[in-house]
Amino acid sequence: MTSPDTSGFAALRPRLPSPVEEVVDGRFERHGVRLVLKRDDLIHPELIGNKWRKLAPNLAAAAGRTVVTFGGAYSNHLRATAAAGRLLGIRTVGVVRGEELAGRPLNPSLTRCRADGMRLHFVDRATYRRKSEPRTLAAILRAADAEEAYVVPEGGSNAEAVRGCRALGAELHGRADAVAVACGTGGTLAGLAAGLAPGQRAMGVPVLKGGFLAADVGALQQQAFGGPRGTWSLDDRFHFGGYARVPGELDSFAADFEQRHGLPVERLYVAKLLYGLVTLAGEGAFPRGTTVAAVVTGRPFP
Repeated sequence: MTSPDTSGFAALRPRLPSPVEEVVDGRFERHGVRLVLKRDDLIHPELIGNKWRKLAPNLAAAAGRTVVTFGGAYSNHLRATAAAGRLLGIRTVGVVRGEELAGRPLNPSLTRCRADGMRLHFVDRATYRRKSEPRTLAAILRAADAEEAYVVPEGGSNAEAVRGCRALGAELHGRADAVAVACGTGGTLAGLAAGLAPGQRAMGVPVLKGGFLAADVGALQQQAFGGPRGTWSLDDRFHFGGYARVPGELDSFAADFEQRHGLPVERLYVAKLLYGLVTLAGEGAFPRGTTVAAVVTGRPFP
């Protein structure tokens, strides 16, 4: 169950381990809680945060083959995969949820993917929902002229990615009692929890509604490690209506956090994580004397 050798990625000069920075915030201090930020957003300027940790072992496993992956029209994962392909000279194909509208320009995110050399293949939403079914996946790969490709799932979460994220937990040994991360597909949480030391716990803040993620995290740990690893939990209250939903309350909170601490706050994941932690601190969820680490998994794309 070892991860592929990623030493060849050293030429990209990732900043590892990523920095840990203390944040002085009265909303935590008044409850006797210390907040630190695990700045995974500073690992690499284009392969940001958990994207590096999840993609590097998968690209190593691809061994030069075309990489096919999946995402919506604004997927950060697609952007990171396209950037990695350009930087490493690997051919990439992005399977995009939703049909391309003839005559309509691509949005800025997909424009960036294409500029980085990613070939975009659009599929209707019904087909996209069935993309993990073997027959549907085979049909998609045939249509994309990528039958021999290495397939990375949506969000990049598979056993390789989970094992790659284990290092995130190891880097936080002795630095925090609880480590919190925003969750999309659950791969980062699954690896983080496995890498933490005994006595530390991982907390996940899902950014999608539905309450399905616990089973997914458990399944990913089973695939990666053969069974459960570490202590982890989920709090489903802070998705703000679902993925990519950023109501005014959340946007105002993120802008205020930026002003307080001089940190650009990515809205779809990081803002929900920080909002959740402020709420939990106010509820007394953390005993006095607790150090909480918030994993900054990304930053706003230009």
